[in-house]
Amino acid sequence: MPDTMITSEVDFDADGKQTGFLRLPHSVHRSAYGWIPIPVVVIKNGVGPTILLVAGTHGDEYEGQIALTRLCRELVPERIQGRIIILTMANYPAARAGLRTSPIDEGNLNRSFPGDPASSPTQMIAHYIEEVLLPICDYAIDLHSGGSSLYYPPTLLRGRGHDPTETAKLIALQRAFDLPFAWVFTSGGGPHSTARTLMGAANRNGVACVMAELGGGGAVSRDILDLTERGLRRVLHRLDMLPGHVPDDARGTRELNVSGSVYAYDSGLFESLKGIGDPVGTGEVVGRVHTPDTPWNMPTDVISPHTGIVLCKRVPGQVERGDALFQIAYDAP
Repeated sequence: MPDTMITSEVDFDADGKQTGFLRLPHSVHRSAYGWIPIPVVVIKNGVGPTILLVAGTHGDEYEGQIALTRLCRELVPERIQGRIIILTMANYPAARAGLRTSPIDEGNLNRSFPGDPASSPTQMIAHYIEEVLLPICDYAIDLHSGGSSLYYPPTLLRGRGHDPTETAKLIALQRAFDLPFAWVFTSGGGPHSTARTLMGAANRNGVACVMAELGGGGAVSRDILDLTERGLRRVLHRLDMLPGHVPDDARGTRELNVSGSVYAYDSGLFESLKGIGDPVGTGEVVGRVHTPDTPWNMPTDVISPHTGIVLCKRVPGQVERGDALFQIAYDAP
C-alpha cells in the first residue's frame, strides 16, 4: 500500500454499492482532530473493467459534478459488470467553495500530480488518486468545464495514444462519449509523461483516460448536462459495464487540434467579436478592450495570431493583461 495519510470508508474490493468518504486528516483551530470529507462511491459486480469517474477536480466546474451525482444514485450493482469508482468532488475544498483552486492551500488539483502524501491537502489528494486509485483502474474519465472564466462547447480531450492498443482504446472512448467536438493532443502522453494533470497520472499508470470540457461560465447548461449523462452511459455500455443499456445512434464528433490561445495585452472591459465555432484568420481583429477609466482613449484591438475556429472563449467582461480570451483550433488532419 502506498504511503498515504488518507483513509477510505469504502472497500474497493467488495461487491455491491458502497458510499462514504476519503478522510484527509486536517487539523485546524476549530477542529483539532478533523478530516476533510471527499465523497466516494464504489459500485462493483463480478468480473470486468474498473473505471474511475472524476468531477470537481476544479471546484467551479459543475456539469460533471451533477452528472456523476446522478449516476451515484441511479446505478445499482445488478445492472453493471465490473467496478465503477466515482469521485464527485475530487478537490473537495475547492468544490465546496465553488472555486477553481482550494481555499485552504490555493492548490490547483489538475496541476498537482503526482502529488505528495505529506504535503498540503491538494498535494495529498493528487498523490492518493495517482498512487492508490489509478493503479487499480483500466479506464478513467475526468470531467471539466471552462469554469468561471471560460466557456467550451461539449468537447472531449484525448491523447493520440503511445501505442496502437492505447490509441484504439482512446478512440473507442471518444466515439462512445459522442460529444460534438474532440480536442486531440498532438504531443505528450505515454508511461513517461511528466504532465501534472490527472490525465498525466493516468498515462503513468497505463490507464486509458479522456477528459471532457462541458460548458462553463459558472453556470449549468441543461443541454450539456444531458449530453454528459448520455455520454457516460454510452461509455459504460461500450466497455460492457452497462450491458442492459440501449444507446441511441451516434451523432458524430469533429476532431480538432489546438493552435493556441489569444490573450489580452491590456486591462479593461472585453468586447468579443467572435462566438464559439466562428472562423478566425491570422491577424484578424477578434475583440476589443475598452478603458472606461480613460474614456477619451480608443479601445485596443485584440488580434488573433492563429487561424481556425473558436473552441472556447472568455466569459467575464473584465480582463487583465495575460488573461486568455479565446482558444483557436483547426480540423485535425
